[in-house]
Amino acid sequence: MLDTKNAEPTARDAERPAHADSDHPKIPRAKIGVLLANLGTPDGYDYWSMRRYLNEFLSDKRVIDYSPFVWQPLLQGVILTKRPFSSGAAYKSIWNNEAGESPLMTITKAQTAKLRERMQDRFGGDVRIEFCMRYGNPSTFTKVEEMIRDGCQKILFFPLYPQYAGATTATANDQFFRALMKAKWQPASRTVPPYFDRPDYIDALAQSIERAYGALETKPDMLVCSYHGVPKRYLMEGDPYHCQCQKTTRLLKERLGWDDTQITTTFQSRFGPEEWLQPYTVEEVARLAERGIKNIAVCAPAFSADCIETLEEINEEIRESFEHAGGERFTYIPCLNDDEAHISALEATITENLAGWT
Repeated sequence: MLDTKNAEPTARDAERPAHADSDHPKIPRAKIGVLLANLGTPDGYDYWSMRRYLNEFLSDKRVIDYSPFVWQPLLQGVILTKRPFSSGAAYKSIWNNEAGESPLMTITKAQTAKLRERMQDRFGGDVRIEFCMRYGNPSTFTKVEEMIRDGCQKILFFPLYPQYAGATTATANDQFFRALMKAKWQPASRTVPPYFDRPDYIDALAQSIERAYGALETKPDMLVCSYHGVPKRYLMEGDPYHCQCQKTTRLLKERLGWDDTQITTTFQSRFGPEEWLQPYTVEEVARLAERGIKNIAVCAPAFSADCIETLEEINEEIRESFEHAGGERFTYIPCLNDDEAHISALEATITENLAGWT
């Protein structure tokens, strides 16, 4: 819970207003905050860390919108008894042991550091860049509280999801708004819209693919753009995610100068019994191999940073499905992460959305 009641500001430049009484609280110099938001990560891959993280994630009604009277007994019983073991093993296989954290945390820190340096060069100390996680730490509540205490009277909230989905962008925004509801002095706020069709984002994607292809001895026969999945029902209820994914692939194809035989769109990470957006990546790569397409590359345009869904699911499970079906060459193209072209696209997006504030 965000608690700013009677909280002393943390900013070093805090001082009492002119002509104020001696007991008036100190007020920091006004600043602008930019808060980047990613999905989240467990604090560790042990059973209890995984259970806490999965409980928070799978209890979010934006993610699983079944009736809690039906869902919670199942979640708290069978799922959270067994799934922390399998998910923990998956995280262990990709864990950054040197830093003691998940790759998503490492990459998000690097992205934030580069953006902070660029904002410092552009705006000096008037714009503060931080990051938070929707699930796990550092929490949205904690970071919003810190920014308010530091004097951020305006906050730009930036969910790091190129395509909008209720289960990603919307739930991140929800948590940001919940944090604002707890503030005594509520800052002015803005949220950054999805950037799935920005030319600089598409160009950054294309550059990463061109570099990857250029490093291979044999050019892949097909590029599979694998996006995280959502139930098909969400599309029918008005979620624009499917359409924005399709447009990202189309714009990428046009930027690369390819035709439809060289690129395709799929969806991964299906969970539960109902139908999700199709084709499913794990099944489609097997079909490609069975059709004689033996050399493929896979990228993940819905993820701003490599994480469990890319490093473990794509590069291990989906690779295995392709090779088991007869595929011979499988190349995973990493997410944009802290690539300079990606950072430039994020910087431009932030700067445009700060218009009128700076």
